[in-house]
Amino acid sequence: MPKETVASFSKPRALPMAFGGGGIIGALGGLIGLGGAEFRLPLLIGLFNFAALEAVILNKAMSLVVVASALPFRAATVPFGAIAGNWPIVVNLLAGSLLGAWFGAGWATRLKSETLYKVIAALLVAIAIVLVIGHDATAGQPFLTGNAQMIAGVVAGFIIGIVASLLGVAGGELLIPTLVLLFGADIKLAGSLSLAVSLPTMLVGFTRYSRDQSFSVLGRNKTFLLVMAAGSIVGTFIGGRLLGLVPNGLLLPALAVILLISAVKVWRHR
Repeated sequence: MPKETVASFSKPRALPMAFGGGGIIGALGGLIGLGGAEFRLPLLIGLFNFAALEAVILNKAMSLVVVASALPFRAATVPFGAIAGNWPIVVNLLAGSLLGAWFGAGWATRLKSETLYKVIAALLVAIAIVLVIGHDATAGQPFLTGNAQMIAGVVAGFIIGIVASLLGVAGGELLIPTLVLLFGADIKLAGSLSLAVSLPTMLVGFTRYSRDQSFSVLGRNKTFLLVMAAGSIVGTFIGGRLLGLVPNGLLLPALAVILLISAVKVWRHR
């Protein structure tokens, strides 16, 4: 039997907490140009007591909403024409990420809940490390060129697709450094290109999850999902407007510590 979830309770504070939690996490993510899904997942597990797979599926649904809303927000800074002009890069990464998303979602549905908690915790630690050492990457010459770059792009996309499916995230925290370092993309362009890769990748993972009975968590928690997603969008928008207000030298280590603490709590979750 699936674990009873917060939306099944008659707690009057559940929805305001969902909106507020989504807003705070969205703002944290927006401050560094991300959607905040990596911070939302521990909240779904720890505060709202969703089972591991249900939390991942809910997080995936909210990530889809947030990323879809982010594209028009960013269009004024990075027009769609600039994204279309870099379609070979998008296709290169998608060649790996779509397959990775399908496999990642398949593995998640087959893992025992206790094992999935441990996998999630380990990936949160990995993302904390990437935030500190990879987020401030600056554009320059591509790390590789030609066939080597293409192969590396497929491999990187495959790994990112797996991580995105296992955590229910868009994968921007991994895609942006990859686009900057491997392909030499400007940081603003990389942010928009990552969205172009994330949307199809998440849809593939979502399709694979729809085959599992845990997917019914979306139907049972529609209101909760929409309220928290709305909070996330508002928070991401506000955080994006405050981008650069807090120096990354202070912000990134603090966010990494939050992820590490969250990882410990998820690891111990029963």
